[in-house]
Amino acid sequence: MSQKKLHPSVLQFKEFVKNNPNIIREVRNGKATWQELYEDWYLLGEEDKRWESIGVETRSEPEAESNAKGDWMSNIMGMVKKMDPNQMQNHINNLSQALGAIQGVIAQFQGGNPNASAGPVKTQEGPKHPFSFRKD
Repeated sequence: MSQKKLHPSVLQFKEFVKNNPNIIREVRNGKATWQELYEDWYLLGEEDKRWESIGVETRSEPEAESNAKGDWMSNIMGMVKKMDPNQMQNHINNLSQALGAIQGVIAQFQGGNPNASAGPVKTQEGPKHPFSFRKD
């Protein structure tokens, strides 16, 4: 039977788990699943505080430091994963209302007309026909 070749990130995660047996205990105790741990490891990296709560000893390597600097996208994804969608929606609504209020204030001052907030302004009525020609 031929073995399937695993993705390099899966192999790195396996190595990380071998070096940190507390992760295995975490799964066996039912506190987490392998999928959750792998996703956290992939998104947050080996240096995250999540692994300290499990009791994992992190190792610092120059390669890991360069990956941490260049791996800002995974940090952002980790933060997005922790966000509460309802709370974000409330913040966006508040921001939208504030911008609407600011736009209203700016619109009042842009016109330069002191009666701009008094209501609609009547326009002067000109001739109904643009040309003042008369038929003879």
